[in-house]
Amino acid sequence: MTDKLYAGPAVLALGFRPFYLLALLFAASSVPLWIAVYLGLVPLDGYLSGSAWHSHEMVFGFASAVIAGFLLTAVRNWTGRSTPTGLLLAGMVALWCVARVLMVTGPALAAAIVDLLFLPVLAIAIAVPIWRSRNTRNFKLLVVLAALTIANLAFHLTSLQVLPQQITNNATTAALDVIAILVAIIAGRVIPAFTSGAVENARPRRIFAIETIAIGSLLLILIADTRMLPFRMAPTSWVVLFAVASAAHMVRLTLWNPHRTIHNPLLLMLPIAYAWLPIALTLRGLAQLEMVSAASAVHALTIGLMSSLMVAMMTRSALGHTGRLLVAGPCDIAAFVILQIAAVVRVFAGTVSPEYYRGAVIASGTLWTLAFSILVLCYWPILTRPRIDGRPG
Repeated sequence: MTDKLYAGPAVLALGFRPFYLLALLFAASSVPLWIAVYLGLVPLDGYLSGSAWHSHEMVFGFASAVIAGFLLTAVRNWTGRSTPTGLLLAGMVALWCVARVLMVTGPALAAAIVDLLFLPVLAIAIAVPIWRSRNTRNFKLLVVLAALTIANLAFHLTSLQVLPQQITNNATTAALDVIAILVAIIAGRVIPAFTSGAVENARPRRIFAIETIAIGSLLLILIADTRMLPFRMAPTSWVVLFAVASAAHMVRLTLWNPHRTIHNPLLLMLPIAYAWLPIALTLRGLAQLEMVSAASAVHALTIGLMSSLMVAMMTRSALGHTGRLLVAGPCDIAAFVILQIAAVVRVFAGTVSPEYYRGAVIASGTLWTLAFSILVLCYWPILTRPRIDGRPG
């Protein structure tokens, strides 16, 4: 079905619409639930319970929805071929929604099967236009989705007691590594392009050696985290690897001349979010030396980098693909700033004394919820109504 022939509800006109909306709604509702579980106010003892549910759903629920919305929209632009709309898109949405319910209620096997289906279905949905257009440079996106599916499979096999319990953390870490690679690839494509297109004489640069070290170091971290190296890395080796990766991504960001975007808040959000990647890598290195908690590094990556960059990309693409000006409004700026504060509070929660830790976690979760609630209120009408310029999509 082509976009020109589609005449159904606007929310199903293009992939970003339902999946961005679902991601925002899920982010705004799941974290308050997690806080209630964390405080012992609400039991969560279905298929997954407690921290296992929280870690899985932030990666394979929230992040997967954002990735789906972005790829279904971007691949159409990159290839000039249609991606699912209407009933096909509704089917993908239903699959994601049913998985989220089953992850709480069970039964376990049904939850695992339904949840595992989503990423392969997404891969097929974008593989068809990529293949038909012979857009070979984007085949790496299919590799990323395959890697995420393998990590998700390992998580479920552990939860179903087929694999040893300790693999749960390995699977989650691997998934975060894969998403970090995807984020770095996409950011390297869009941030310099958007900057040069919107800011006169910005002249963002890309140096092949820096690009190779930046992406290559993330790949090496993924390989090491999945125990695929022929040797066991010593803590000092980990520290060196994280230091090199952090430096490479900081240099990479600097070459994009992010300071030139300071007068364009919608554009500035992208480099600010990306700056969390070298911070997260540095914290992972310090965690190896037991100078900070591992949780601080994880949340610098998840809240700081991934969620912030996803919000920056969602707001930008939602405005652009609905015919609106690419200008950040008060809602966009407020939500992004609040999310940055939430990230800082959660990262530093790992450094405070135990009596303040719980309060810091609750404060961070509350700020996160506020940020995404603002986005839900502002973007619900944008994502559910037709484009203001009358064009399809």
